[in-house]
Amino acid sequence: MALATAGADGRISVRFVLLKDSDPRGFVFYTDVRSKKGRELRQHPQASLAIYWTSTLKQVRITGTIEPVSNLEADAYWATRPRASRLSASVSRQSAHLASRKQLVDAVASLRRRLKGQELPRPDYWRGFRLVPDEIEFWTQSPARLHRRELFLRAGKRWKRTLLQP
Repeated sequence: MALATAGADGRISVRFVLLKDSDPRGFVFYTDVRSKKGRELRQHPQASLAIYWTSTLKQVRITGTIEPVSNLEADAYWATRPRASRLSASVSRQSAHLASRKQLVDAVASLRRRLKGQELPRPDYWRGFRLVPDEIEFWTQSPARLHRRELFLRAGKRWKRTLLQP
């Protein structure tokens, strides 16, 4: 999914992240909180996401408030990730400048050797976030640009549905 956040200067930044979970509370993804997106999510805990399915010509756009997932949720997901991904996430300082790719590859190899046969705990800086939606728009492509757009706005515990022009 595409995730849009805002920096301290109000400048918007968008990137693709893995939608790891969704439930009635919201939409969950994980990142290094030291990264640009991690800093932006903590400074301005609001974001938007968009998901597009080419095969069905549909998209969903969701806007809402960001909240951290519990450590239990983050630990549970961390444990399901392939060991190589956990090693890389443990070594990488996401979004920081890198002198050379070799430096990163060597750091992963060094950690792999050091922790051979041992568990790899989730680093404190690797956390999950939940986007709690207050606005959800469903868009379906139609011929002649007569796309169907349905907007749902949260009103307390209920949702209000309206149609939007294409």
